Amino acid sequence: MHDATASLARFVQGCTARVRTAAPVAASGRLTRVAGLVMEAVGLKLPVGSTCRIMQAHDRAAEAEVVGFNGERLFLMPSSEVHGLTAGSLVMPLEPQRPAPPYPPADEAAGQDLPAEEITKHLPVGDALLGRVVDGAGRPLDRLGPITSTRRAPLAARPVNPIERQPIERPLDVGVRAINAMLTVGRGQRMGLFAGSGVGKSVLLGMMARYTEADVTVVGLIGERGREVKEFIDHILGPEGLARSVVVAAPADAAPLMRLQGAAYATVLAEHFRDQGKNVLLIMDSLTRYAMAQREIALAIGEPPATKGYPPSVFAKLPALVERAGNGTHGAGSITAFYTVLTEGDDQQDPIADSARAILDGHIVLNRALADTGHYPAIDIEQSISRAMHNIVDAQQQRHARTLKKLFSRYQRSRDLIQVGAYVPGTDPELDQAIAAHATIGNFLQQDMQDRAPYADSLTLMTAIAEHFGAGT
Repeated sequence: MHDATASLARFVQGCTARVRTAAPVAASGRLTRVAGLVMEAVGLKLPVGSTCRIMQAHDRAAEAEVVGFNGERLFLMPSSEVHGLTAGSLVMPLEPQRPAPPYPPADEAAGQDLPAEEITKHLPVGDALLGRVVDGAGRPLDRLGPITSTRRAPLAARPVNPIERQPIERPLDVGVRAINAMLTVGRGQRMGLFAGSGVGKSVLLGMMARYTEADVTVVGLIGERGREVKEFIDHILGPEGLARSVVVAAPADAAPLMRLQGAAYATVLAEHFRDQGKNVLLIMDSLTRYAMAQREIALAIGEPPATKGYPPSVFAKLPALVERAGNGTHGAGSITAFYTVLTEGDDQQDPIADSARAILDGHIVLNRALADTGHYPAIDIEQSISRAMHNIVDAQQQRHARTLKKLFSRYQRSRDLIQVGAYVPGTDPELDQAIAAHATIGNFLQQDMQDRAPYADSLTLMTAIAEHFGAGT
């Protein structure tokens, strides 16, 4: 009886904490200026990140988010259509939708003040979203009815203490032979996929989405073509893959704020499943479009550019998003994340590519020259690296991977010399060995998109090739 009374008292305290944060009076402001992407409002004092509703004619409303302020003026960025807005339109703050505290309370913290992240925007999470396609605001795009989940999570989650994270200790089977054997990915690792247009980036992502050993797959399609959403669902994921996946789509025609929110929402969904003890595969295409959306917003509110047109806030947003992936605390699951980075013109020194390389746990580079020769997936093993590989594989596998990489690289450096017939066999024993192994290594690195290459089979084949052509060269 005493336990029940104490539990009820904590529940009442939790309800009181939520009521305390609610505004007893509905404040409002007025729209004073609309210039491009930015709207200005006066009469309201709201924190950055809060959501507003702007009343339009005929009882319609547009949603916007506070992205900055200057004195008494609020800078708003729309997340929906703004046609029909007029000067003096009513601006109303929207309180985040938060669920009631659980009963019985989970712990003694139920009666404490709400943390800052609990006051931000909340979006639906849970198993009800598996098999669904939603936009950056959690609204369904697949015409399968409303989202039935009653659970919500804040977009601005508290980052995991790096000291409390589980280390990357186990290799992850991604079903791609070149990655499994030579660029081994660990469970909870964050990898970048660097590629220009038309080199097989989407096909490689689809292979990993289908073949990777994961309990749940979360796909974030950020700033890409709308056509790719349909293709990814129908031709890449398929019915079986979609059943264990959640797709968050914020295509190129969505507002920049929705593209940012779509990337954050995909990460929130992955965090939710990770906290349930599941192993999650997070695929985000692309990190570059996320950075471009932040650039649009920052430049619109007056932030000066710093590097090739990108304001400093862009380079602060990238690690804040990426660091939310990875392994959880002891007892939690993991998020293995693949982020695509667009390197148009195959420029590896693009500021976003350069920043992404520094904050990710490795990168896979797709080479246009390899793609032009029909080498798919066009993974350039010379430029690619997995920073966690030395922690999760044995010394023998590392030695064999170095052998194949050395032979492949030696041939590529002398390719022009060999093709014109200027090289005399027997002059360089190491090059002779590379020439003899080139066709075998090329076949090993290539793989049809319909074929799955298990981790164990990939290692067996690599070992056989390395030992045949001389391990330890």
